[in-house]
Amino acid sequence: MSACTFFGHRDCPQSVFPKLKEEIRKLIITNKVKCFYVGNHGAFDRHVHRALCELKKEYPAVEWYVVLAYLSKENNKSEPYKNSLYPEGIESVPLRFAISYRNKWMLNHSTFVITYVNRSFGGAAQFAALAERQGKSCIKLTTGPK
Repeated sequence: MSACTFFGHRDCPQSVFPKLKEEIRKLIITNKVKCFYVGNHGAFDRHVHRALCELKKEYPAVEWYVVLAYLSKENNKSEPYKNSLYPEGIESVPLRFAISYRNKWMLNHSTFVITYVNRSFGGAAQFAALAERQGKSCIKLTTGPK
């Protein structure tokens, strides 16, 4: 089964949402993607959560998981995180590397990647570039770093 993950800047504008939702819908319809992995840090991840929640109503077979880099009481209480995963082995990773470990886990478990990257630095840019080097099918919501 094909899966998709997402990498984008934490300051992603709301204007990206319609295109993001459209691209997720295309993956569901055209490529039969039914599994999605998303993080929980920043605006882009919140836009992805919202799009997946809305699309789940139209496509009930779709499953999506919030992949956590850290465990906290807050993650267990929040509705968007009820379908969360904690990657095996991450408990032994130093906290400062936990997000990178989580992102690599999501990338290794996905065929498709949707990105919002408009600058050449930061984790989103790093993992979008890694996805391309690994030959993942990448859907870019921007034209690239400035």
